Amino acid sequence: MKNRIKEIIEDAYNGKLLMEQEIRELLEIDLCSEEFFSLLYMGRKVSEEVCAGRAEIHGQVGVNSGPCHCDCAFCSFGASNKIFNKQRVESLEFIMKQSLDLEQSGANAIYLMATARFNFQQYLEIGKHVRRELRTDVPLIANISDFTYEEAVSLRNAGFTGIYHAARMGEGMVTRIELSTRLVTFEAAGKAGLSLGTCVEPLGPEHNVEEIIEKIFIAREAKPVYSGAARRITIPGSSLSDNGMVSETRMSHILAVVRLATPREVPGNCTHEPNVIGAVAGANLLWAEAGSNPRDIVSNTENNRGFDVGKCREILVDAGWQVLDGPSKFFKAIIEK
Repeated sequence: MKNRIKEIIEDAYNGKLLMEQEIRELLEIDLCSEEFFSLLYMGRKVSEEVCAGRAEIHGQVGVNSGPCHCDCAFCSFGASNKIFNKQRVESLEFIMKQSLDLEQSGANAIYLMATARFNFQQYLEIGKHVRRELRTDVPLIANISDFTYEEAVSLRNAGFTGIYHAARMGEGMVTRIELSTRLVTFEAAGKAGLSLGTCVEPLGPEHNVEEIIEKIFIAREAKPVYSGAARRITIPGSSLSDNGMVSETRMSHILAVVRLATPREVPGNCTHEPNVIGAVAGANLLWAEAGSNPRDIVSNTENNRGFDVGKCREILVDAGWQVLDGPSKFFKAIIEK
């Protein structure tokens, strides 16, 4: 068995595209076994090689909060979770300040996140303002609900370089969003020239190997600029809270498998929330956060769960990474101001 695992890991390192059975065998390695540490080592090695040893920190600003009709069970904005009972939109001044602070602190990309019910035209206007005021060519990334091709073009014209979007664990069962809807958005973004960042998330202890493999395949077939793995953070009182959370050690395991199962043409391998063992295992992308946050129960996550750029940098340095200085290399589209 040991030789079999070693062979799969070496094949992945040498560029073989792993298939379902091979990924399953890697995901079923015992934690803290010799094979586990070999897997983490090779995940880290591939991540370093594909990004020239420079990890990135992306900064996200939450634009609004409030009960959302998509009702995702893992999200603090889910209407059934009753965490945020009133709609709130951050002021443009707040969004601008947080975006500029993240940029000045060294974030390599700036994301604007809004809930699914947020007005699209209003979001575009906010994006245009932020893009005009950013002082560098740091990419502006959209993290919003599903959209059409025409809306994707509007995002591109407003100054967005890419999007974050994911086919989430349990989509259509613990959310009111069909998996097919997610895939249509992937296609619309690509057709409009928006780069895609994605992730296998939000992972909980109840998710079996088969669903993890399914989401790995979906992510890599979307041809993103980064993939990765992130765990579900427990929302108190939610229907999923009794399931608990996946350990950071197990997440580092899944993260390394995702890296080895994803082609080298995809330079980024993310994890969230930021942690040292994930960075050791090959996470070359972490997020700093401000404003609203679907994993938090307060309106301003920078005062609670959200890490700033400095803390993310500290984690990456502790894990032996150098941090990229300047605009993201993962998002390579030309920015027009």
